Amino acid sequence: MIHPPKQDESHQPPQGNPRRFKFKPKRFRAAAETAVPGSHAVQYVEPLAPDRVAGFAVEAGGSMTGLAVDPYTGAILHSFPWRAGWYDFANRIHGTLLLGTFGDRLIEIAASLALLLVATGLYLHWPRNGAGWRDTLLPRLSARGRSFWKSLHGALGFWISLILVLFLLSGLSWSGIWGERIVQAWNTFPAEKWGAPLSDATHAEMNHEGAHEVPWGLEQTPLPMSGSLAGSRAIPGAVSLDSVAKFARGLGFVGRFQITLPAGEAGVWTIGHDSMSNDGPNPAADRTIHIDRYTGNVLADVRYSDYSPYAKAMAWGIAFHEGDMGIWNLLLNTLVCLSVIGMSLSGLVMWWKRRPVGQARLAAPPKPRDLPLWKGAAALVLVLGALFPMGGLAILVVLVADATLLRLLPKVKRALS
Repeated sequence: MIHPPKQDESHQPPQGNPRRFKFKPKRFRAAAETAVPGSHAVQYVEPLAPDRVAGFAVEAGGSMTGLAVDPYTGAILHSFPWRAGWYDFANRIHGTLLLGTFGDRLIEIAASLALLLVATGLYLHWPRNGAGWRDTLLPRLSARGRSFWKSLHGALGFWISLILVLFLLSGLSWSGIWGERIVQAWNTFPAEKWGAPLSDATHAEMNHEGAHEVPWGLEQTPLPMSGSLAGSRAIPGAVSLDSVAKFARGLGFVGRFQITLPAGEAGVWTIGHDSMSNDGPNPAADRTIHIDRYTGNVLADVRYSDYSPYAKAMAWGIAFHEGDMGIWNLLLNTLVCLSVIGMSLSGLVMWWKRRPVGQARLAAPPKPRDLPLWKGAAALVLVLGALFPMGGLAILVVLVADATLLRLLPKVKRALS
């Protein structure tokens, strides 16, 4: 999940002559639709460079097919089920555990509690009572047994805490409660600025097969509608895939960008280049343009500078989260993932060394006689539980179960204690 594959990097290169390269996506469209009988084109992907393929997504009978097209000859080089590869399978596990809305809620609970673990871990590991920063930043290699594993766990957690929080917040911003109903709802681009008729459909309907393909700050924004005189003049004459692509290049869209074809009589042409679709390494280059399918007028032109501050942070956060900002980003993300695995293993080792030998139970540690830090830890739980409601709800459920159900089930309580 660190570095998603790009469609134009995963297939054999085109065979034509770059000096004779002529962008004629309308011809590509005909070849793509012919390759899948009964299909109609949904999306066109411009080649990243002259030595890369063009891409098409076509739909037939409710299923999507992706096609890699040689931009010189129009030959179909490869076809594949859209959003059905191993990466996409892993992405669905990453987002919903393959359990739909219920899985999304479980992921949100886990991420919310992970933020609580980071906050309380930093609180407990922070140097105090004369302890120096050396023991905070570095594991005590001279320590033995459980003390060594505890120092390793704390040092790893301290170093990756900031990046881990960025990962968790960027992931939570896609979740169904904290993301969709709280932060995304308050950071959605106001479509009223466009002055164009608006559809009942939102940008989220441009996503396919459960994947997020449009900018985060636009997902809940209504799409404009074709069929009025609104907008500024852009494309004279017939509005076609060729003329829309030519217009995009004239505006400065270079390399990989995507054109989504109109859906229905009131649908619009959409030109997009954004980090959400992995079109480029620079989130500040995000741009989405909607064009009336009849008049050729530009109905909306949304750039990175138009995003809210949080939507801008999400544009960068998604690119960083997925390792799209360069080899350094990929290596750093890999190091963080390995550190999380190391922390998990060190936690398991600490439990193993503390557990009562020969007893089949979790063996929670006994309550200490002195708890000098409990007030601060309790404050963190209350604050984060309120900020991230699914995490707070999970904590309440556990507390209620511990106070009621476990008292009625002594064997279960014993196994968990």
